[in-house]
Amino acid sequence: MPQRPTDASIILTYRCPMHCAMCNIWDNPTDASREIRAGHLRGLPRLKFINLTGGEPFVRDDLAEIVAECYRHTDRIVISTSGWLEERVVDLARRFPEIGIRISIEGLSQKNDELRGRSGGFDRGLRTLLTLRRMGLRDIGFGCTVSNHNSGDMLALYRLSRELGMEFATAAFHNSFYFHKYDNRIVNRDRVVADFKQLITWQLQERHPKSWFRAFFNMGLINYMEGRRRLLPCEAGTVNFFIDPYGEVYPCNGIEPACGIGSMGNIMSTPDFMAIWQSGQAERVRGQVATCPKNCWMVGTAAPVMKKYLRHPAAWVARNKWRSMTGKEPLLAEQPYDVGQDPRQGCGVDRNQSDSR
Repeated sequence: MPQRPTDASIILTYRCPMHCAMCNIWDNPTDASREIRAGHLRGLPRLKFINLTGGEPFVRDDLAEIVAECYRHTDRIVISTSGWLEERVVDLARRFPEIGIRISIEGLSQKNDELRGRSGGFDRGLRTLLTLRRMGLRDIGFGCTVSNHNSGDMLALYRLSRELGMEFATAAFHNSFYFHKYDNRIVNRDRVVADFKQLITWQLQERHPKSWFRAFFNMGLINYMEGRRRLLPCEAGTVNFFIDPYGEVYPCNGIEPACGIGSMGNIMSTPDFMAIWQSGQAERVRGQVATCPKNCWMVGTAAPVMKKYLRHPAAWVARNKWRSMTGKEPLLAEQPYDVGQDPRQGCGVDRNQSDSR
């Protein structure tokens, strides 16, 4: 019998007003009439965390109904958004002041608007965050996807987030069905890796342990960009899951056709989520994950195993926090931790294996 899930990511739509260079969701919009509704989520179990994402969740006219339903299943919700629809974000925050908001910003003004394909996107996103801060929201911050030529701006955004007292989350180029993208490649790896090393150094100098473990996560992103196996195994679909806009339940959002990983079931046709979670099909999908050839390192699947195998990240943090306190550079070269994972997992060549230029 599988353990009960704790974390969910719900992709509410593939509709999006942005035209991001690293994501083709905007060019593959969902049919609004076929997207999941609040009623389809009534069968969810009690969870620790729900991320509502897209596309752009705030294009949904019924987003408040969905949030209200999700709060019946969890105490913590974070919405990932571009911040483009700023009035809608602020209105929802007034109704749900405990909500978490992460605004995707890919650089300072010029770089962000170039990568996200809409002039004025940076100004709207930052203005939205400042408004939310004035309203007293605490769980707010930036989310930055590092791709070609914006890693330097990532460092500037990190410093800005520190000045504003906001959260700062990172990701890197990935290819998958979720992004409708299969040709992302980091072609200036040496520069990007160097900038991530600087970010890790700064995070280890902070006082909050959460930042130290984010440094470990960012080391995992370096490991991913250099084409090596994951530091910790992927156990997607064991405590976390994704639901796509049409109700399909997947173990993760990193699936490509070549992975051979299918859906666990559909919440529209099977309203009882736990019937899907405990089904034979779900077990087959977990078996497919155990031998998945990709070496993805995304927070949705990395965070659960960092918590499960805590002694490994904790040992790295302790060692490198001490080095930081004594003025030494962090030790970044790590071999994957052997926790009994299937040796076939992550053995394939990832489409996003970077080039050093």
